Amino acid sequence: MMAHNDAIMEAQREHLAGSSEPVDAAAHPSAPLRSPDITNRTERLGAMHGTRLSFVRSLVRRMARDNWRVRVTHMDLDDNGYGVCIYTIEAYGERYSQVIFSQHLDDAERTDRVIAQKWDVTSALVSGVPNAADIEYLRGNVPLQEAGRLRANDLVLCRANKSVRNFGYVAECLAAGRQPDPSVFERVGYLIRTTAVYGNGKFGIADYPRLVDSQAFSRGFSAQMCAVFVLRDFSVRLVEHVAARRNPRGAVKLAHSFRRYLGVGNATGLGMAPFLVRHPVQVDQWISARETALARVLAVESVDREAFARCLGLLARAARHVAQVHTDHPPEAARNALILAELPRLEHELQVGYERKRVFRWSELFEWATLQLSCATQEILFTVLLELYPGLVDSIECAAPVADALILNPDMGVGDLLQLVERDYRWALAQPAAQRDDDHFFWYRSAEKEEPRLGVRAEEAGAERELPLDIARQVLRLHAQLEAEADSSRSVAEFVGEFAGYRAIVRRIQTLASHAYGEIRHNLLAQDMLPIDLMRAKLSMFGASKFDPKSNLWVRVTLFQGAPTLDDLAPDMVDDWAFPCVPGGSEKRSA
Repeated sequence: MMAHNDAIMEAQREHLAGSSEPVDAAAHPSAPLRSPDITNRTERLGAMHGTRLSFVRSLVRRMARDNWRVRVTHMDLDDNGYGVCIYTIEAYGERYSQVIFSQHLDDAERTDRVIAQKWDVTSALVSGVPNAADIEYLRGNVPLQEAGRLRANDLVLCRANKSVRNFGYVAECLAAGRQPDPSVFERVGYLIRTTAVYGNGKFGIADYPRLVDSQAFSRGFSAQMCAVFVLRDFSVRLVEHVAARRNPRGAVKLAHSFRRYLGVGNATGLGMAPFLVRHPVQVDQWISARETALARVLAVESVDREAFARCLGLLARAARHVAQVHTDHPPEAARNALILAELPRLEHELQVGYERKRVFRWSELFEWATLQLSCATQEILFTVLLELYPGLVDSIECAAPVADALILNPDMGVGDLLQLVERDYRWALAQPAAQRDDDHFFWYRSAEKEEPRLGVRAEEAGAERELPLDIARQVLRLHAQLEAEADSSRSVAEFVGEFAGYRAIVRRIQTLASHAYGEIRHNLLAQDMLPIDLMRAKLSMFGASKFDPKSNLWVRVTLFQGAPTLDDLAPDMVDDWAFPCVPGGSEKRSA
């Protein structure tokens, strides 16, 4: 059997072999990768921030580098901004369209909850260029969302509501010929907020395999993120259109710094959390990519003056960003306060270390932070370090298609399987008895909305239909059964033939033997389990910022905040928008 660190290195080799760009190992020396016992704990997953590897960052880099052409080809909006707008997206010889419908919505009907049946804005990203008949079909179905009927040519379905606080205020300001007060964007950094972005076969739209051969959208979630990026541009065009119709002679455009700072809000609930359990090979790809990037940075043998100064600047920017995060969720507010208290210590350690030592290494600073600072502040440093070295980081692919199927190896002996369990699942076996037996929660699927939900076992009915997300409990039961086996040489095929209920967990354990970062190290039924930790991990991979939990079950975030605008995209674009901060909006006004 491989030693634990060997398994991690093997996972790294598999990840790099699957990268879309050739990797010269000699050109990128690496420090040892951290153990998944460190990286895959829920405390750390729930503190992650977006990085250069996040999907929105890599998508915008590709759009700029490869000269994607994204433009409005049809816009028919009335004085109130209601109507249809069509964007055409051209890249790599492929053509797509985003058809956006804007409609009137009473304030009483505007809600983030899945029970909503109407929205301010609905949209579909489709393959090709729709003709008049296609547009009418979309007009009759896209605004209905789940209740509509989409087709295999339709790739992404999404919906959004206007920000009650921002949209009307910004339209009023622009119509009056002035820019908004920057302070309004500190609390709400967007004009519209998405309440769902669907892909991968939902409600009749194209299954993901349809995109595998697409050069533009073969990477995971790239079609969905592109749809949100386009909605971001539309939100600004929409508010400027409304302002111009109110005052054709005196209205002004939104300042470019505001256009760039504003993102798209997103409200996300429990539906996102189970993905991390159901797609462990993909999770392994994400975490191993992050750890590979960190290992390359930590292997830098000497920090030069430019990198040192940029690090200080990014830490200061991170402090401003965190200070501008407003949340009413006490644990999140406490975590942000802790970050703000610890960042000056981190900056001081960086300055003292750099000035006193002839040769200063990032590995020394990171080791100090690991011992002295909270997990939350360590994750700030993680993002900053990756930001310093685009040449080491940007070639690492973390969203390429993966073989996500879990495969049973029937020829393995049950004795070898037992050793595998004890090697890779020590975190489950070593739990205190009280935590091992904790099955406070159960996961189930809502019959009405087909979305995952979380029930309290002692208080709610339906536990007999719980989803199999209890990995720790399954492992413990399998381990007990394997230990009871009299013949350790008999095959796994014979074992699962007799104990069919263990087939799924055996298949999972065998597949993940070469994917060390695939498993979350926590009992996901335990009372101390926080679903928002799982949501934040996935959202940080998307590249979300401004995490504002509304409970332990749902969170508001912002996507593409600080990102280049469509007009900014160019091969020489500087990709520098980690930890976005509210701008002054004081550059020259454009009429």
